[in-house]
Amino acid sequence: MQDKITEEKLRKYFSITKEAIEKAEKSKNRTDLDRADCLDMIKRYYSDAEHFYSKKDFVNAFAALNYAHGWLDACARIGIFDVHDSRLFTVD
Repeated sequence: MQDKITEEKLRKYFSITKEAIEKAEKSKNRTDLDRADCLDMIKRYYSDAEHFYSKKDFVNAFAALNYAHGWLDACARIGIFDVHDSRLFTVD
């Protein structure tokens, strides 16, 4: 069991989340809902993660990345992001 958030693990999740954000930004929207608010929240959490990372606060950086990815997954699930990638999102 791993009980630490290592810098290596954190860099991995930064990479995955950034890739998911880029894919979401390029996707279509299958709903009438405004995607701008979702993307704003996602990018704010990602920015928070970068801030915490720069302060070597890995716990809060990891938490912020998880919030960002939670928003990505939720928006994908309801169709705001029309993505079909079960590696980056909880879809399909």
